[in-house]
Amino acid sequence: MKIPAFLSRSRTTFIIVLSLVVGLLLGRAFFGGASTGSSMATHEGHGETGQIWTCSMHPQIRMNEPGSCPICGMDLIPAASMEEDMDPMSVHMTDNAMKLASVQTMVVGTGGGAGSLRLTGKVVPDERRVYAQASHVAGRVEELLVNFTGESVQKGQTLARVFSPEMVTAQEELLEAHRVREAQPNLYAAARGKLRNWKLSDAQIDAIIAAGTANGVIAILADVSGVVVEKKTDLGDYLKRGDVLYEVADLSQLWVQFDLYESDLGSTRKGDTIQFTVRSLPGKTYKGRIAFIDPMVDPATRVARARVELNDPQGTLKPGMFAIGTVQAKHRHGDAEALVVPRTAVLWTGPRSVVYVRVGEGQFRLREVVLGAAMGADVMVASGLEAGEEIVVHGTFTVDAAAQLSGAPSMMSPQGGAMPKGHDHGNM
Repeated sequence: MKIPAFLSRSRTTFIIVLSLVVGLLLGRAFFGGASTGSSMATHEGHGETGQIWTCSMHPQIRMNEPGSCPICGMDLIPAASMEEDMDPMSVHMTDNAMKLASVQTMVVGTGGGAGSLRLTGKVVPDERRVYAQASHVAGRVEELLVNFTGESVQKGQTLARVFSPEMVTAQEELLEAHRVREAQPNLYAAARGKLRNWKLSDAQIDAIIAAGTANGVIAILADVSGVVVEKKTDLGDYLKRGDVLYEVADLSQLWVQFDLYESDLGSTRKGDTIQFTVRSLPGKTYKGRIAFIDPMVDPATRVARARVELNDPQGTLKPGMFAIGTVQAKHRHGDAEALVVPRTAVLWTGPRSVVYVRVGEGQFRLREVVLGAAMGADVMVASGLEAGEEIVVHGTFTVDAAAQLSGAPSMMSPQGGAMPKGHDHGNM
């Protein structure tokens, strides 16, 4: 039978379409299944190993294979191994992370003798060696033999002469008692004693007897040797008994008074050594010990004074000179030496001060501390640390940042907290 032409063409088209469908099915069977199997095998392989890689500095990075952190470039480490060893209350850092962040630690110890304090001071007379040269009788100043401040005087030197009506009466009594001294020796002794009480010497009393007349003039003699630091009278002044004519200071021993601010008081004690210089004597260094510290702070200047006593028989130092001193001070808490740490080890959060203590290999834990006085680059720790503990002294902010990212207690989050999940970079 002869097949029509249009049926022949349709049959041919059908065979071609059928062949294409069969080919697609066979291709899918051979290639698509293999791809699916490969994909399944890949997922099964990941499921078997379960290995995730992370960065010790940026724990939010999660990778399916080892490599470098896309943030800092550090080598990734197995997350499981890090998490197994990590105390949830501490932050963990690898050796590479610590080197990259320049993290340095030190063992806490006491501040025995370490550190110096720079002080300013002034040379002043020794207050115990400043004397008031007074008149022991009432009268008028007839003559001044020492006329200006700064003049040196010697003990027994005549400073002034005073006419005194009282002296006229006393001299007459002395002369009368001297005439009857054999009959009334007690009267004579009393007359001489009265003049001695007015600071007349035996030589002056004998001179009155030798003169045989009462002139009422008394010489005021220097009670001590020293330098006149203040002149308080003038020629012709009328004096009452006890009025001061001069103030005389013995400058062979001086004080140097240094200013101690409130923050310095905890670092210095009586007996500490101070070395100091004065501008007028370059190259000359003086040394002394603190003999006294004011028990009160001056309400106006907010300082207390530390006194150094110094012998200066040659008179090279002058009252009024300014001094620059250095005290080899110690950090103390009460009567004991205190723990001392560098300021770089401490993070301040207003009312709180914290440090990071090393608790294991590459592990650090936040610790709150109570601080005392600061001196130079160091600060005293009153409580919160023990001698022998190891703390971070450099790179502290980096360690704190790692603690915040890992959810461990940190400066801003003392209770710790869950770290926000980062993006999965496994398919990057």
